[in-house]
Amino acid sequence: MSDPEQPKGRRSRREEGGPERLYLLASDQKQKPDEHVPLDVVTLILSRGEPSASLQPEQASIVQICAYPLSVAELSAYLKLPVSVVMVVLAELLAGGHVEARAPATQTKSVPDIQLLEAVMHGLQNL
Repeated sequence: MSDPEQPKGRRSRREEGGPERLYLLASDQKQKPDEHVPLDVVTLILSRGEPSASLQPEQASIVQICAYPLSVAELSAYLKLPVSVVMVVLAELLAGGHVEARAPATQTKSVPDIQLLEAVMHGLQNL
């Protein structure tokens, strides 16, 4: 159904998946309220296989594009959905075993040893 007042080539908000679609995605959560999935915007998501026919379009998109690990923030940008909605969809995918969440690679030894830095500094000064 097209709106006669809209210019040709433009879709209505309902056709694009406006707020109504976001509400449906976020309210379709099947996990228990006390069950907490540890997700952050930097958590890496990796799919465990191909999307099945039973998944919603957004869920299938996530499973498909996560053949290579992507962060929650990147998924939000690629899908053009708010991070909060992506987290709800991911929680359902995690519970179903379609994707896995990995902590981002942290660099615990990002600061070199002080003695090594002093040795390099003295070596450079002696040149």
